[in-house]
Amino acid sequence: MASKESVEVAELRPEERDLPLHSKSSDPRKGEASNQADQKSPQPKKSKNKSKSATPIEAQSNGTKNKSSSDPSKTGIPELPDFVKRRNEIFDGLKRKYDAEILQKDHPVIDVVLDLGLDKDGAPRAAMPVAAKAWESTPGSFLKHVDKETSADVVVAKVDGKELWDLDRPLERNCRISYLPFTSPEGRNVFWHSSAHVLGEAAECHYGCLLSHGPPVEQGFFYDMAIAEGQVVKENDWAPLESKASKFFKEKQSFDRLHVSIPELKEMFGYSKYKLYYIENLLPPEGSTVYRCGSLVDLCLGPHIQNTSKIKAFQIMKNSSCYFRGDKDDDSLQRIYGVAFPDKKQMTDHKKFLEEAAKRDHRRIGIEQELFFFNELSPGSAFLLPNGTRIFNALQKLLRSEYQRRGYSEVQSPNMYDSDLWKRSGHWQHYSEDMFVLDVEKKKWALKPMNCPGHCLMFSHRERSYRELPLRMADFGVLHRNEASGALNGMTRVRKFQQDDTHIFCTQDQITQEIEGLFDFLRCIYGLFGFPFRLKLSTRPDKFLGDIKTWDIAESKLKDALDSFTASGGGQWELNEGDGAFYGPKIDITISDALRRDWQCATIQLDFQLPQNFDLEYMTADTSGKAKVTAEDGAASDEAPDLPKAPGPGRARPVMIHRAIVGSFERFMAILTEHFAGKWPFWISPRQVLVIPVMPALNDYVEEVQKLFRSQKMYVDIDLSGNTMLKKIRTGQLQQYNFIFVVGAQEKESRSVNIRNRDDQETQTKGELVPLDEAIRKLRALKKERRLVNAI
Repeated sequence: MASKESVEVAELRPEERDLPLHSKSSDPRKGEASNQADQKSPQPKKSKNKSKSATPIEAQSNGTKNKSSSDPSKTGIPELPDFVKRRNEIFDGLKRKYDAEILQKDHPVIDVVLDLGLDKDGAPRAAMPVAAKAWESTPGSFLKHVDKETSADVVVAKVDGKELWDLDRPLERNCRISYLPFTSPEGRNVFWHSSAHVLGEAAECHYGCLLSHGPPVEQGFFYDMAIAEGQVVKENDWAPLESKASKFFKEKQSFDRLHVSIPELKEMFGYSKYKLYYIENLLPPEGSTVYRCGSLVDLCLGPHIQNTSKIKAFQIMKNSSCYFRGDKDDDSLQRIYGVAFPDKKQMTDHKKFLEEAAKRDHRRIGIEQELFFFNELSPGSAFLLPNGTRIFNALQKLLRSEYQRRGYSEVQSPNMYDSDLWKRSGHWQHYSEDMFVLDVEKKKWALKPMNCPGHCLMFSHRERSYRELPLRMADFGVLHRNEASGALNGMTRVRKFQQDDTHIFCTQDQITQEIEGLFDFLRCIYGLFGFPFRLKLSTRPDKFLGDIKTWDIAESKLKDALDSFTASGGGQWELNEGDGAFYGPKIDITISDALRRDWQCATIQLDFQLPQNFDLEYMTADTSGKAKVTAEDGAASDEAPDLPKAPGPGRARPVMIHRAIVGSFERFMAILTEHFAGKWPFWISPRQVLVIPVMPALNDYVEEVQKLFRSQKMYVDIDLSGNTMLKKIRTGQLQQYNFIFVVGAQEKESRSVNIRNRDDQETQTKGELVPLDEAIRKLRALKKERRLVNAI
């Protein structure tokens, strides 16, 4: 397995394969919390034409030999490959034509309002109307109205709270504009996306290579490329690439946007089978945008920073090989990773962050503490060792105790279903490529990637009454998702996992109270680990199922619950317009760890579609005999006879709430490992106590102490090896035992233990002498109360 690692870790994640135009960031911190998959873009088809040789450059450049960037012209500028010159000539001609058309357009006055966010004290600034003209005024032109300190940090604009917009792109309509700095997630992704273009420009000049794609990612960006036969990217290439990039920054290269038709795109990028694949398979019929930055013209949805001078610090971090589209049967490409910042100090801070993150890496700690391992015979499926299983069980025990207190019913559902179930739920149409499909008795079956369809069957297996609602089903069942091998990453992205999967069936009138109850549940669980969290409401997308009225009601109820959460001291929530699932609005919950990294574990999703697909209904309290019909049910009955009919008299359709808090246990364990740096709180620790004798004559007392504490359901180990006492203590400290008991003749005689606390340096030289009964009582309380602080 080690021999494959350099290739496997570099393959594309599924979301990156869907984004060859790198319009979004692929974020591995968004987890398996979503119980029903959002509607996904179709995966690219396999390339029809495999590479017949390992010389993609010479084979696809119309027979033209590429000039080396080491042959400078008289001006000192490297000679560009002919295919680059031709591509750029086409762009320039189209851009001149477009600019002329814009000049001929009417430039009517439009209403533009600047939303300047919060001031230094956190108070909202007043909205500012500004004079503007369509096809002429740009968001960047209004920065003169913003104080210099704020405007200097602006990366990109946002129009009407929805669409990211280049600062130098002319506005087209009445709108409200806000500005995003680098410190915002969207602003950072735009900045790194633009930096990836600079890397692509440098690589194209240096290697004369064929670029594939280069998106922003979690800690920077990358670019994939095919270089000439027999060549690979080497570490000694990094400095020349960084030097070229530095030159481009000084040139203050602008990012010029242009919409291009499909025929023109094919002409522009005809030299590259990689770009042609994207054009022919992933673009809409009306074409797409391209951006020019210096000598680079690339397929891209944008947006970008104003110009390259905004990039003040740039560094290549690593390189590896990868497969085109993440397909091991397709071309092997080279991938270069980089990171960039608008300030040199931020680069320094980032390097320190990476050092600390490396120390906390769950993959390293998992091996050191014997928590888990992976094997190539089952990639993406963790083998939980006894210590890892202890943590897993502690998390499940915590959730089960809360389930009992909060009125949840734990259920178990099958691991495998006939494909007819997935077709009825809609997952087969939108998610089948990410499922493990099996042939059983000449029929298609699949391992379940989520529990929701099975829970619908459990709801409908008998008559339900309104008195049973809300019905809260919890399921810890094993799930499988067919993640690409290159996307697998320790415990944070796996193929086999379990999660705290819950589905709540309720009436529309119960939505608000159920959501408020879930917010309290979030506070309880995340508070135990010291995780602050943020809430974001995602509303109706452009493509949705159901009727607008029902969506409006649902969104209103979620907003009421969020406002109540804020009023109770829970912090402000964010609005993410148009990013809901196709079947209902959702609330995404992001936690922040000890390194202030954001992780999405929890999700709360309203679903009106699955109850309709499965014809779910319950008996209402209505004695009039009239059916309670939603607009969706009416549409299904009148316009689509093949769909489930509206509920009968005295019946109604429930609302379904998909809910997860920790999400995947495997992933949550990885987050906790890095959050605590392997120093587990006592109640969840797999190594709670280590007992060490001063001399072999005390071994019987050590074994007695172990037996006493184990009877109290604590994890207690003893070290009776021939090592010196100091070495035993040091080994226990490195293994992060919460407490080390050192016992000698005095301790045996007084029936006590000398306790060294892992997190209290004063006890490391000589611990505190504590009677056995008192030590048991204090540690029982520490475990029962699930305290974060390791103190008794």
